[in-house]
Amino acid sequence: MHIEPVEIFSDASNAAILRHPGRSFPGCLIQGDSLSNLVSSLAVVQSEANCLGEDAASEPAEVVERLSYLLEHYKAVLQSHSFALPF
Repeated sequence: MHIEPVEIFSDASNAAILRHPGRSFPGCLIQGDSLSNLVSSLAVVQSEANCLGEDAASEPAEVVERLSYLLEHYKAVLQSHSFALPF
């Protein structure tokens, strides 16, 4: 482990936007529990992909919703700090 200063553009709960030294653009910090939930949701989709039952249909929607929120927050924070989007 090492300690370095980072630039924090937003410290919103479960959506912190920060820039690590040496990086051109900020990133979005995903907490471990949120990452675990995303992976679990995608695992359900993977295991049920051949059946495409109701559960398989709802899980991707949930993942897309979570990631879309993070992406919109990321874009808003970068724009409010006059960063061009990296995509």
